Formats: sequence, structure tokens, C-alpha cells
Amino acid sequence: MGVFVVRPVILISTDCDIESSDSLKLQADYVRAVYMAGGLPLVAVPPMECGDASEAAAELCSLARGLVLTGGSDILPCLFGEEPHPKLGAVNPIRDQFELALARAAMQADLPTLAICRGMQLLNVAAGGGLVQDIESCVPGAHAHRVAAPRWLPTHSVSVVQGSILRRVFGRDSIMVNSFHHQAVHPAAPGFEVAARAGDGIVEAIEKVGSRFMVGVQWHPEALAGRYPEALDLFREFLIAAQGVC
Repeated sequence: MGVFVVRPVILISTDCDIESSDSLKLQADYVRAVYMAGGLPLVAVPPMECGDASEAAAELCSLARGLVLTGGSDILPCLFGEEPHPKLGAVNPIRDQFELALARAAMQADLPTLAICRGMQLLNVAAGGGLVQDIESCVPGAHAHRVAAPRWLPTHSVSVVQGSILRRVFGRDSIMVNSFHHQAVHPAAPGFEVAARAGDGIVEAIEKVGSRFMVGVQWHPEALAGRYPEALDLFREFLIAAQGVC
């Protein structure tokens, strides 16, 4: 008889249709990557009615050993003190409210968190940081960060900061990543440090100083995990931190 291994429960945030309480959206590769790395995925569904997002988020975080904040649409600019840019994309206030509550509950509990693409931006806003609303029009000389390519295809390099968690995971100063975003973290929130940048200076990763594991990456490691072992290594490092949570 085989040994039964208890996997740590990992919350995964999901998108919802603001027009219909019957529709949720989540790329399956988030679930696959968490399971492949040793976690038990639990989809964190945002409350569709006028419920208390903070209470629901705190309850969910108390059940889990880790949190994945996923990619998706733009974030309401009023949440980081700005007016909408002309190139602002679709926004979802229900998702924003719930994920902000999840991120803040995770920070308060020091719950290991891996924040991906929009998730990194959301985490930064939750901690008091800001965003560049449109890279192309706001950052002179910026490279293309929203590339028409398969999700699993790395398209540009990023420089990884010495001493960061990412540097320990990847073991080198530069890696190739896949990115599909037109917004970016700036400035990094208080208590966070930049862990990676693209060649044009755009922030590609952040880490919370002194946390068990609170890492945001602007690319999509979940889409790379089935083809590139080092992408799955990031999820494994996250799961190691999650396994240490009582």
C-alpha cells in the first residue's frame, strides 16, 4: 500500500463575469502547475453579491497554505490614486475588490504568495505601490511586452537581482520569459524590492522583504511549467514555503 501524501492547499484566484454570477474564468495551466509542484489547488471564487470581501478573503486564507494571484484584465486606476489612461483596458471592480482583500489578508498572515502578471500588479497596489497604466505611451524606448505569441513561448530576457529568491531559484543573472502585459509596476510598494527587470528598465519581479515567500512575476511561469523545468522550480520553491506554514 502506497504512502498517502497530504498536499498543502493552495488558493488560486479566478476571474468572474461582472454581468453574470454563473461565469468564472481561469486558465487551467495555473491549476496544473500548482499540482505538478506538489500542491492541492483550491479555486478562490469571488463573492458575486454584495458580501464582505475582506471577511471571505480572510476565511479562505485561514484554510490555505499559500495563494496564487493570477493574470487577467487591468486594475481600476482609482485604487492607486490615478485617473484612467486613454489606453486603459477592461476592468472588473468585483475581482479587484476581492483580490485586494486576498492580497492584504495574505500579507497580514505572511501567507506564501506567488503573484503572476496582473497578480503582481494587484499585490503591488494592495501594498501601497503604483502602476504604469500603458507602457508603450508612458515609457519612452520601452520594448514590446505584449507579444502575439503562444503562451508557452519565452520572448524576451530579464535580469535577475543578486540575493533575490528568483536568483536562488534560477541560479543565474538572466532568464528568458513570456509576457503579455501593457501595464507595469511603478513604483514598487513600501516593503517590496525589485527582483528582476527587463532591458528597458520595466519591473519584471518584486519580492516582499522579510516574508516567508511573497513574490510577484510579470511573466507567466504556469504556461512554461510543462515545457521548461526551471519554470516549475519557481512553483516548487513556493510550495516549499507553503509546506512550512502551520
